Amino acid sequence: MCQYKKGLIPEALLSGKLNVGGQAVIEGVMMRSPTSFAIAVRKPNGEIATLVEPLKLLSETSRLFKLPIIRGVITLISALFLGVRALNFSADMAMEEEEGKEKKEKKEMGSLAMGLTVAFSLGLGILLFFVLPLYLTKLLKTVIPTVGSSEFTFNLVDGAIRMTIFVVYIMGISMMKDIKRVFQYHGAEHKSIYAFEAGEELTVENARKHSSLHPRCGTSFLLTVMLVSILVFSFLSHEMPFWKTALSRLVFIPLIAGLSYEFIRYSGKKIGSKGMGLLMAPGLWLQKLTTREPSDDQLEVALISLKEALKNEKGPEVI
Repeated sequence: MCQYKKGLIPEALLSGKLNVGGQAVIEGVMMRSPTSFAIAVRKPNGEIATLVEPLKLLSETSRLFKLPIIRGVITLISALFLGVRALNFSADMAMEEEEGKEKKEKKEMGSLAMGLTVAFSLGLGILLFFVLPLYLTKLLKTVIPTVGSSEFTFNLVDGAIRMTIFVVYIMGISMMKDIKRVFQYHGAEHKSIYAFEAGEELTVENARKHSSLHPRCGTSFLLTVMLVSILVFSFLSHEMPFWKTALSRLVFIPLIAGLSYEFIRYSGKKIGSKGMGLLMAPGLWLQKLTTREPSDDQLEVALISLKEALKNEKGPEVI
C-alpha cells in the first residue's frame, strides 16, 4: 500500500520537485508521478484493473528539451501519447463482460496507430479551435469592417469566437451519459491530488472533502492557450488571404503551447498568491463544465491509481 503518513508531506513535494498529475479516462483515472504512470479502471464486474509502468519522458532525453517553452511543447506531446494509451487501456477494460471475459480480442494500439491517433486529434483540434474561428472572424469582418480596425481587435473577436466554440463544444458533449461519468472521474482525479498535496492519508474520506477544481488542470491550460493566442496572433497580419493567415498561425502554435505551459507551471507554485488567484480564476470557472462531483466508488479508483503511481517514489514519508 502506498500512502502518506498522516500529517507529513514529502520533501520533494515541498521543494516543488514531486509533481503529480492525471487524466480521467473511461471508467477510470490515469495518474502520473515523476517516475511512473498508473491507470486504474473499474470493470463492468466491479473489479478494478490497473496498469503501472515506468514513465519515460522525452524532456529527460536532452538538455534542449528542458529549456523553458520547449519543455512545454515536449510535455504536451508526451501527455497526448500517454493520454491516448490510457484511453485505449480503459476502453479495453470497459468492454469486458461481467464474468470477466472480453467481448472480443483486442491488440494494444501500436506506435504507428497511436501516432496517427495523436496527429488526428491535434489536427481536429486545430481545425475546430483555430482555423474555424479565423474563417468566421474574416467572414464577420466583411459585414462589420471595424472588426479589422486593428490586429488586436481582429484577434480579440477571433478569440471570443474560439472561446464560444469551445464552451459550446464542452456543453454539448457534457450531455452524453458516458462523458458525464468521465467528468465525474475528472473531479475524482482532482480531489485525490489535493489530498496528496495536503499530505493527508490517501483515503476516500480525506479526498471527498476537497474541491474538484484544480489550477493545474488541462482545462485551465486550454483556456490559457486561447488567451495567449490572442496576444501572439496580434503580432501577425490578418490582411493576407485566408489560407496564408491560417498557415502563418499554425507556425506559432508550438510557441503558444509553450508559453501557456510556463504560465500554468508558474501559477501552480503560486497558488496562495492573491494576484495569481485572480489570474487562475477563469480557468477554475471553466472547470465547472468539465468536472462533476464523484461518487465514493470513483474516488476509490482515482486513489488506487495515485497510490500505484507513487509506489516507486523514494522518501521516508511515502510508503
